[in-house]
Amino acid sequence: MAIIKHPEQRVGVFIDTQNLYHSAKNIYHSRVNFGNVLKDAVQDRRLIRARAYLVTTESGEETAFLDALTKMGIEPKTKDLQIFYGGAKKADWDVGLAVDAITVSSKVDTVILFTGDGDFVPLVEYLKIHGGCQVEVVSFGRSTSGRLKEVADHFLDLDEDPRRYLINYRPVRRTGGRGPRRNDEPMRDSTDGVTDFGDAE
Repeated sequence: MAIIKHPEQRVGVFIDTQNLYHSAKNIYHSRVNFGNVLKDAVQDRRLIRARAYLVTTESGEETAFLDALTKMGIEPKTKDLQIFYGGAKKADWDVGLAVDAITVSSKVDTVILFTGDGDFVPLVEYLKIHGGCQVEVVSFGRSTSGRLKEVADHFLDLDEDPRRYLINYRPVRRTGGRGPRRNDEPMRDSTDGVTDFGDAE
């Protein structure tokens, strides 16, 4: 679908950090180069606001990652991982991201969502119909909801150039895996249980 992009277009970016993190880790065993992704998504347009949503852990492993995001002009929004009686965990930013996108939509021409989560389909439809916004989606095609791709005005598939969009990318043969992140799953390294955010640039 052809969309309009011009230098005076105001853009708001909302990043489902955990969704992209787990997609990159499960598909490529690598980490997202958020700097390049942001640059290619926004292009030469006016970036009004960029926010990344993530869950923090007691170990504080994500501190360097948060600093790197801030240096790129991305505002990190964090909440603590909730652990309930019996061991259940909750790490969900979906509602917060959606509310922020709707709130900012009156001040921008385009909303860009960095996510492959099909739960955001109603948000995309709302922003297009009621917010009057152009809505673009950025994610790894192989782990992105087909319906989300359909309703978006434009889809940037990070699978098309993994060398540019991943840090220290090395081609690997996929031998199975767990698939994309569940909404209640924190960002954890599958090998040692330690949060592995790595570099954001």
